[in-house]
Parts: sequence; C-alpha cells; structure tokens
Amino acid sequence: MKKVSFAEFGGPDVLRLIDAEEPHPGPGQVRIAVRAAGVNPVDWRIREGQVLGDRPVELPSGVGLDAAGVVDEVGEGVEGVGIGDRVFGEGASTYAEFAVLSAWARMPEGLTFEEAAGYPSVVETALRVLRESGVRPGQTLLVSGASGGVGSAVLQIARDRGITVIGTAGPANQDYLRSLGALATTYGEGWVERVRALGRADAALDLAGSGVIRELAELTGDARKVISIADLDAPRLGARFSGAAGSVPEALTEAVRLISRGMLHIPVEKTYPLAEAAEAHADSRAGHARGRRALIV
Repeated sequence: MKKVSFAEFGGPDVLRLIDAEEPHPGPGQVRIAVRAAGVNPVDWRIREGQVLGDRPVELPSGVGLDAAGVVDEVGEGVEGVGIGDRVFGEGASTYAEFAVLSAWARMPEGLTFEEAAGYPSVVETALRVLRESGVRPGQTLLVSGASGGVGSAVLQIARDRGITVIGTAGPANQDYLRSLGALATTYGEGWVERVRALGRADAALDLAGSGVIRELAELTGDARKVISIADLDAPRLGARFSGAAGSVPEALTEAVRLISRGMLHIPVEKTYPLAEAAEAHADSRAGHARGRRALIV
C-alpha cells in the first residue's frame, strides 16, 4: 500500500510517499480503507521533532491521527461495527491507503469522507480546552486564532452551551467567525484594545501559538485563565499548556450528536492527494485557515 512516512525530523520535504506493509487491527481495533485523512497541526509538529508528550517518535514514522473510510477488517472483541461500514475516528499513520483505528464512530448521514476526517482530534481538543478553561454558560471566552479547525469547533460548541465567544482571526475570516456566533475582531496592532471594546474575557484560549500569551493574560486578568494548545512556552509565562488528550470515543459521540442536530459543521478549506502531503503541511503551518484541510486517498 502507499503511505506517507518520514525517516528524519525536519521540514515538509522530509515526507515521502512509500510502499509499505498493510497494517492489521489488534483486539479492540478496526482497519479502514482510508478515503480521507485529516491534516492537523500536531502532525507537522511531530514531523518537526517538537516534544509534545511522553511518547518518543520512532523513526521511520508514519504520519496522521484522523481518518474516515470504510471498515474492511475487524479486530477481536469489536462489536457494533462491521465490514463495509463508513466510519471516522482516530488511529495511527492515517496518511495511507489503509489505517488501523483505535476509536471510531459511524459517519453521520450527509457527511462526506473529507469532512468526517476533520472532526476526531479537533472535537476532542475543543471539548478538552473548554472543560479546562472552566468557562460557564453566561460567561465570555476569548479565542485567539479562532478560524481554524479547533477554533471552529470551540465557537460552535460554546454557542450551543450558552457561552459568549470573542474570536480573533485575519480580515478575510471575520464574517466566518460571526457566522459561527462569535464577536469577531482582527489580530495585529491594536488588537488588545479592540478585544476590550467587545467585552471582558473570563478565560482565553491560544489556538495559534502566535506569541500572545502575555496579552491574553492581561485581558483575562490572570495568566492561569489562559490555555494554549500551540505555545510550548505558555507554562513559563504562567499560562497552561493542554497537550494530554482526553477520551476520543466520548468526543466522537458528542461530534455525532452535534452534527446530527445541525449544531456543528467544520468546512474543508482544501484537499490534497497523498502525494502532496508536504504541501498540506506547509499550508497548515502557515495558518490563516478557515476550517480544515484533508488528504484524499
């Protein structure tokens, strides 16, 4: 099968499309014929060699966590899903023609594979940082870098929970943020004053890692009310870094519930073939996304 891999840490150019042995599911796992794989910032952070957790990356390594496709093998002990079912979920080395998933759910009706591939890690992260922020219905959450995949999910889940969101993004994404229920403003010079004019923030999320931890702490009045998923220096500045994943099965259940109710939709900004994974990583790292990117298999 074809699979994207890297044998050394570095820039997008270290990615290679190679021939590899097909994986097979172990107990409690399923294998899918991948139709689309989600492109997440964590993918290129791992490829660059950033230390994001306590599990070392063994080289050569595959790439990707999220995928959507059709079940074609079922591991021991798996119930409730069978060969031919359309599922989306999280696994390992999903930038490939076949991938093993350790958490999955049936795809909601009307969802394309490329759309479905963008939800698993994104919704898990959104639910986790909302929980860690402690923000409650009736309060206001400030989200820096609000137009990407996680930001799109945060804004919609917060709206569903009665939480007001102030979101920052580039000029081209202001209407998009407003369509998701946020009070929107641009980043750049004077952004702190623009946020203050929109309201007082009870907590803040840094989703882009653009060096704004001090300003977010100023706007919330306490650095401990700031959570980052992108700035590894956040703890040094008194803020919190959220990197330990929560329950992906629970996140998938919530994603299906919200999608089925029409309360959650994350658009796919751009798709790429597997052979263009390096371009997808370069685009993801550049930021300014509206929604998600996906690889089509």
